[in-house]
Amino acid sequence: MPETVLVTGASSGIGRATAHRFAEEGAVVVLVARGRESLERTAAEVRAAGAAEAVVCTADVTDADAVRSVVDDTAARFGRIDVVVHSAQVMAYGRIEDVPAAVFERVVDTALHGTANVARSVLPVFRRQEAGHLIIVSSLLAQVSTPMMGSYNAAKWGQLGLVRSLQQEVRDAPGIAISAVACGGVNTPIYYQGASYMGSTGRPPPPVYSPERVARRIRRVVDRPRRYVHSGLLNPFVVAGFRLLPGVYDALVGPLLKVFAVARDEVAPTEGNVFESRPDTNATHGRWRSI
Repeated sequence: MPETVLVTGASSGIGRATAHRFAEEGAVVVLVARGRESLERTAAEVRAAGAAEAVVCTADVTDADAVRSVVDDTAARFGRIDVVVHSAQVMAYGRIEDVPAAVFERVVDTALHGTANVARSVLPVFRRQEAGHLIIVSSLLAQVSTPMMGSYNAAKWGQLGLVRSLQQEVRDAPGIAISAVACGGVNTPIYYQGASYMGSTGRPPPPVYSPERVARRIRRVVDRPRRYVHSGLLNPFVVAGFRLLPGVYDALVGPLLKVFAVARDEVAPTEGNVFESRPDTNATHGRWRSI
């Protein structure tokens, strides 16, 4: 019997690559994101890759009722849900004083309330079937901070705190696993899809990894559950610098961000895809070379 795998943020980037990865193993893949057009393209790709079935479900993870409906319908249709990969996220660049409050709040809501909505809907299903694995796509920026990304920092720090609480709350259910996979720079469109109030778009800091590499990491975590893993060789060193040498870190992070994580372009202030899907920019890969 094929695994039933539900992926949020499946229309682009890591979520889309993860859907491909499970499709190659013949899983039933349930694709969740805000925009139907991009999801239909992803569905065609995963069917071609070998998925037993690909189901398109449009939902915003900040909408608790929509998330619950997708989860309940999936469990009813296929009898169970084996794996949920929560990859949905939006991003905003700019000083906290410059990013509009509504944009800031939506970035935080997508990570924090979106994760809570997914967990509230999925964990009762896992408890009934006494098994299941929830994987949250986290970030290096859940353990360090940078200027110009305050909303994303707040979102990811809060999300990781929530993940830790969820892990503690399912200790009574040994068949349930909750994992976080922390990514460094990944070649996806999120850096130029996001809101920007700093005059430029972003780009992934080196070393830049492919979304397929992150998807393989996610697959390995399903096979061998772990609470928290990095998908980025330099992540532990950056975290160590942040914690052990905070003054040095703070002096260097701004200049390094400008050199390695800000694109050489000029853009007017934009909300990007924070409030609605932008299908014209959704894709598995971004513009950069990756390993």
